[in-house]
Amino acid sequence: MEQTERLFGPWAGQLAVPGSASIDEALIGRCLQGDEAAYGLLYQRYAGYIYRLVYGLLQQRQDAEEVLQDSFEYAFRRLAHYDARRASFKTWLYKIAVSRSRNKRRRRWLPTFSLSQLPDEQVRDGARPQPEEVLALTQRQRAVWEALQSLSPKLRETAILHYYEGLTYVEIGEILDIPAKTAQSRMRLAHKQLRAILDEEAL
Repeated sequence: MEQTERLFGPWAGQLAVPGSASIDEALIGRCLQGDEAAYGLLYQRYAGYIYRLVYGLLQQRQDAEEVLQDSFEYAFRRLAHYDARRASFKTWLYKIAVSRSRNKRRRRWLPTFSLSQLPDEQVRDGARPQPEEVLALTQRQRAVWEALQSLSPKLRETAILHYYEGLTYVEIGEILDIPAKTAQSRMRLAHKQLRAILDEEAL
């Protein structure tokens, strides 16, 4: 952790979702009973984190907004199939968002749905952090963010989930469908490559 903080500064891990499983389960239950307001509350609860994640993976505002909407649209349609015994709602939602981001990279297009389908009072632009909020950091942290884009998609996914979403290797493994040991190995390689890129830029 000390090495991580030296490289990434105090921002490392600060975006981790402080979600409560009991709150998620209560909202999901209300959604399945037809409570439209509950859908808006679930969106508001996680939209900012999902947006930051997909923006980090795609680095394009429009792409990130489309994937954000597509991820929630898919999650809401499949909500009855979510199994809390297999994964937390956060992990399940992150897995969907990563998958949708991969699709976006491959196809550069995804159908979207209108967030007006959710109750207006529950969907506010303020719930969605802008990229500038992520990038308005120290010069060193911005350099790290830009260096992440030099990594392969697999390493970038792992690094963003670990450094900026604060997830454990077990959680990352669940999201990426890989063993926790593989996630840890990818993180070591990503860290090594990032340090090499940053050291070269400092010359």
